[in-house]
Amino acid sequence: MRESLRRLLLSKWSKAAVFLLALTPFVYYAWRAYLGALTANPVEYTQHFTGDWTLRFLLITLAITPLRKILALPDLIRFRRMLGLFAFFYVCLHFLTYLWPDQDFNLAGMWKDVAKRPFITVGFLGFVLLIPLALTSTKGWIRRLGGKRWQALHRLIYVSALCGVIHYYWLVKSDHRLPLLYGAILAVLLLYRLGNSLLKPRPAISVSSADLPTSLHT
Repeated sequence: MRESLRRLLLSKWSKAAVFLLALTPFVYYAWRAYLGALTANPVEYTQHFTGDWTLRFLLITLAITPLRKILALPDLIRFRRMLGLFAFFYVCLHFLTYLWPDQDFNLAGMWKDVAKRPFITVGFLGFVLLIPLALTSTKGWIRRLGGKRWQALHRLIYVSALCGVIHYYWLVKSDHRLPLLYGAILAVLLLYRLGNSLLKPRPAISVSSADLPTSLHT
């Protein structure tokens, strides 16, 4: 069973299939827009739709590492970058909806909103943090930054996801079930990462005789 899954993941069509699946929400939204079925408030519907899918793709991206270890399917890593870029794609649509039909490209009004309304402030922060991650997602940037610095930078995805959850929670006035669900999933992923780093065996430190205390030389 596992070998069959591995062959499927390594198939030359697997990335194309994941790409099409990740694009499905956008196609669904575009079809509803074409039919004029974006509810009585299309701007609000678009903001919620794109915001939800941003968070979902962020959480799916973060889940790749634990899933590949738990399921013993290391080849899942092939899809992580694509899924992360789809999270950035949907957050760009989310921000564009706020900037265009909501604010009508009124940058002064937007900055006032960012400064005065906490849920917009934290949401904007989450968006800004994703920009360097998207820009440095290529293998060339991994080489330029070096593996350790690149990994340290890309841990900002956790901060961005947390900002997204807080943004959603503060936005919703009554029914907090969905943002709380996203927050619970993020908490599990953070705890897994923390536990994994704490339990990871540290490399043994070799000590030469010159480094030993004097009393041990006798």
